[in-house]
Amino acid sequence: MPKLPVVSARKLIKVLRKKGFELDHSTGSHHIFRHPLTKLRASVPIHHGKDLGRGLTLAILKDAKITPKEFVTLL
Repeated sequence: MPKLPVVSARKLIKVLRKKGFELDHSTGSHHIFRHPLTKLRASVPIHHGKDLGRGLTLAILKDAKITPKEFVTLL
């Protein structure tokens, strides 16, 4: 398994959009994305100027059913 890079929320959102996720709604500083076919949901915290931790990125990818290897190739 490749080591997950530390990424910003913006880069993670780009990967989610490539996989077909669309913005469902936002609550406070969290954007909730939903896939129209599989109905999977992923919540991404948006804090400008800060990167997401590896553990949080892995948890979001798990919710979206994206493997770390696939994530790295989509970056």
